[in-house]
Amino acid sequence: MPEQQRHLLPRVVIAASLGALFEWYDFYLYGSLATVLAKQFFSGLEPSSAFILTLLAFAAGFVVRPFGALVFGRLGDRAGRKYTFLITLMMMGVATFLVGLLPNYATAGVYAPIALVVLRMVQGLALGGEYGGAATYVAEHVPPERRAAATSWIQMTGSFGLMLSLSVILLCRYQLGEAFDVWGWRIPFLFSALLLCVSVYVRLQLQESPVFLAMKAAGKTSQAPLSEAFGHWRYVRVVLCALFGLAVGQAMVTYTGEIYVLYFLTVSLKVDASTVNELLVAALAIGTPLTWVAGYLADRIGRKTVILVGCFLAAVTFMPIFKALTHYANPALESAILHAPVVVWADPHRCSMQFDPIGKARFTTSCDVVKSALARGGIPYTNIDLPAGQSARIRVGERDLSVFEGSALRVVDFDRRNAAFRSDLTHLLGEAGYPLRAVPQDVNHWALLGLLTLLMSYVAIVYGPLAAWLVELFPARIRYSAMSLPYHLGFGWFGGFLPAIAFMLVAQSGDIYGGLWYPIVAALGSVAIGLLWLPETLPRHGLAAAPIAE
Repeated sequence: MPEQQRHLLPRVVIAASLGALFEWYDFYLYGSLATVLAKQFFSGLEPSSAFILTLLAFAAGFVVRPFGALVFGRLGDRAGRKYTFLITLMMMGVATFLVGLLPNYATAGVYAPIALVVLRMVQGLALGGEYGGAATYVAEHVPPERRAAATSWIQMTGSFGLMLSLSVILLCRYQLGEAFDVWGWRIPFLFSALLLCVSVYVRLQLQESPVFLAMKAAGKTSQAPLSEAFGHWRYVRVVLCALFGLAVGQAMVTYTGEIYVLYFLTVSLKVDASTVNELLVAALAIGTPLTWVAGYLADRIGRKTVILVGCFLAAVTFMPIFKALTHYANPALESAILHAPVVVWADPHRCSMQFDPIGKARFTTSCDVVKSALARGGIPYTNIDLPAGQSARIRVGERDLSVFEGSALRVVDFDRRNAAFRSDLTHLLGEAGYPLRAVPQDVNHWALLGLLTLLMSYVAIVYGPLAAWLVELFPARIRYSAMSLPYHLGFGWFGGFLPAIAFMLVAQSGDIYGGLWYPIVAALGSVAIGLLWLPETLPRHGLAAAPIAE
């Protein structure tokens, strides 16, 4: 590495990472404030529908990420890395700032949620272009023996962005109290304007990637990077292997350890949300720096070894870790499950899969009514089949409760009967010892912190070398486009639907741990595909390493 380039490397890493950190901060704010935004922008609906639509608006940002990868990947391969990720940074910052200025539903009616969804999609498009640009830019400044460690700083920005968003929200809540839900929620969004100014200033000091400049001077840039990357089987095969053998497994480990565990602790185990956020921030602070350690190891023993070992370890230990979370977070629930088991009798032909990614389906059979109520309450149960045509019923311990049949009811009548049924079920579960919420004195904070830190460690192991491996799989002229699409398909679509698919599996099986089978199977599938069809790209260990400037 030339001395001048070596001198500039710290500035390159800091500038690229800082911008990515602020983009992730902006992106995660929405998910962290979902319950508040539901009240502000969907207040014309009943609470459960409002929350569902808020989550769907959050998911919209994930859905458009691959399209952002295509649009900005093409631009980055043709016009340059620096120019492109400056555009994505400004798009993200402006969209987030505008969310903080939006009128709510009470002021603007239906136009408020429409504007929110539009801005959310702009955020998703921007993030779709940001990651590939930042990772490629840093990688093209670094020699192979240091590339995974250097790009691991980009990988840390997602976790640090989540931690920063949670920290700002907690600080505002503590300072403003009840006013936070009224108007204080706007402050974290408006704060992004300061972050935008800082990150744009820092990135403006950078020069274009030396690899891209050399390609441009030699006339070797691609004029049609999308056609070249996705129109030839040579690269399509690598894209598909990178998606299923790398990105999907990464997404499962990452979203299980950072997102699904949040849902599991607050919804299934009923731990106070502020307590969970505080523990998650602490675990992120401890575990995230291990991302650099994983990158350092990947520069010594290979990207493939570190990532696939991390995916395998996570997959085989997810189940015992989540069972331990139950033991230490809500021992009363664990005891009730043991001493007053719940049994559901139902006609299996009238039980839906309850997968509703667009929020339009209605589940009204007696089987769906009871299973939905139990799944949303985090109550495990055993299934027993009934003959065709019979209505479902439920037993909690030694007491039975009949379930109404709602298929023929009008919407308003169904909602009234369903609310009454859930009230009766909650009362029956309470009498059997099932707690409405985790008792704060029973929550073992240190044990939970240890388990959450272990999950964050898995995230660090699989995520640290990711950028280096993706960058090295593709030649420079199509790198931005080719690496961005599998990354955002894996994380945006396969990972983005994890909560919905997990809920479906829990509702179907009656097992509160049943949702874990989706990330477990997907992670193990990535291990198998990665072992068989993805090469090691660290040159001194690799079988088919691609030169960074090919």
